Amino acid sequence: MNLSHRLLHVFVRNLVSYKRFVVTTFIASLVQPLFYLVTFGIGMGAYMGHFGGRSYLFFLVPGILITSVMMTSTFECLYGTFVKMIHERLYDALIATPVSAEDAIAGDILWASFRGLISGGLMMAVAAAMGIFPVSVLSFVLLVFVMAFIGILFASLAMIVTSFAPNFDFFNYYTELVITPMLFFSGVFFPLDNFPGWMKTMAQFMPLTHAVAISRAVYSGVYPRRVLFNIAVGLVLGLTAFVVGVGRMRKRLIK
Repeated sequence: MNLSHRLLHVFVRNLVSYKRFVVTTFIASLVQPLFYLVTFGIGMGAYMGHFGGRSYLFFLVPGILITSVMMTSTFECLYGTFVKMIHERLYDALIATPVSAEDAIAGDILWASFRGLISGGLMMAVAAAMGIFPVSVLSFVLLVFVMAFIGILFASLAMIVTSFAPNFDFFNYYTELVITPMLFFSGVFFPLDNFPGWMKTMAQFMPLTHAVAISRAVYSGVYPRRVLFNIAVGLVLGLTAFVVGVGRMRKRLIK
């Protein structure tokens, strides 16, 4: 791929543009994950007892963090990218400069990951206000890297979807048939242990399942042996989705 340092210029351009909408996007990034955190963590948590000697809220927070990252990075590379490509014609302007098509696309994926990191950071701040902290400073630092990479993974997957999208309505298939099932069947709100065998197998094909497992291990500081498998799957999926996403979007931009 024709990638260069110029992808950082695309990132900076998005950052400058973002300053106009920072307040509204902060609020939008908080609403849905905060809703899940309060209703499930506090409301249902009062009836759930403890998980592994800790409160249900401590079990829930790592999954909500990653869910927030997933939602923000996904929507940025669905609707945000589509608007730039079709309505604003921003990509046409960018690739008329020394910025390559790959730089423009990769810069947007990097930007979406950063947006996801902001959303995850906001949720972490809310969790801290509720008394739920990562077990150590090292866990906090590792969690930042985990959120950044998971943002790249889901931004790249969304970019693949956008490369096929003829209109906004097309995104409903992805959000309703992929994102929503992942939200409820990837171990975010409850363990997968008591699921039927076929559902456990299905969950292993969902990227969010592995992302939540990694987040929960880092947040708690407890690393089961299986987390190595989750990390390996996440790395393979992330790198593959990035390459495919950039390649597919390049074909759409340059005809």
